[in-house]
Amino acid sequence: MFKRQRTGSVVCASCGSLVGVNDDKCYNCGRRNPGLWGFGPMLRTFGNDLGFVALVIYGCTALYTLGVLVTVMRGCDVIGRGGPLSILSPGSVELFVFGASGASPVFGAGRWWTPLSAGWLHAGILHIFFNLMWIRQLGPATADIYGPGRMIIIYIVAGVFGFLLTTITGYYFAYFPWPLAGARVTVGASAPIFGLLGALVYYGRRGGSSLIRTEAMGYATTLFVMGFILPGVDNYAHAGGFLGGYLASMRLDPLKPERMDHLVIATLLLAASALSLIWSIISGSTLLRYAPCM
Repeated sequence: MFKRQRTGSVVCASCGSLVGVNDDKCYNCGRRNPGLWGFGPMLRTFGNDLGFVALVIYGCTALYTLGVLVTVMRGCDVIGRGGPLSILSPGSVELFVFGASGASPVFGAGRWWTPLSAGWLHAGILHIFFNLMWIRQLGPATADIYGPGRMIIIYIVAGVFGFLLTTITGYYFAYFPWPLAGARVTVGASAPIFGLLGALVYYGRRGGSSLIRTEAMGYATTLFVMGFILPGVDNYAHAGGFLGGYLASMRLDPLKPERMDHLVIATLLLAASALSLIWSIISGSTLLRYAPCM
């Protein structure tokens, strides 16, 4: 199953047409290397999203579990005091060290890379449960329309948009009352989730599918309204994620076939996200030894 196919025919990764495994170009849609150098059949065993949804689910779960364990090992409280979404939560110090974003980490501590890392972290058991449930539902649907490479680009770009918006407003609107103030510290996959909704809304508008546009916009509106009801919800991250996903989708154009460079860009963005998490932990690890519980 995991071997490279060297002869025969495969399905083009973009349009689904039958092509030779060694063809340089798909004669139907024009995609270069349509057989993904013979690794196409192997990659398709991971699903139409090439395993990205599973990567997000397992990655977020592992980081969340590690954050809770480190908090417990330091003798700190994990029950949570910030509302229902923070029940069984990693400590504030642990979230900061692992790569939380917001005005305090970015402007206060100079951790400018955290808009890439914050989307992989969560502040409570309900927080991660609901976010991963939405990713499980929206990720494959977006990959069906845009292709796995473009879906990953939209997801990561939307997360960066969302965390940048809430970070900037958290700095300049620091003294505004909630929900007008941005976030001092923020984490969660909800910003990129709203990006996927923005991508589906744009596809519905661009492709003329009123059903997809209406359904995605309905989900986004409902979740956004809930953000003004539940305490501790980062509405600026949601709004920025939706805008980022919509704008990225405009640039990527879902009515055109996915190209090989989309997969390359997606791989680079994933690598940048991984490096941001690693550097966050390395650069902040000393705090776990000396910082008090928060």
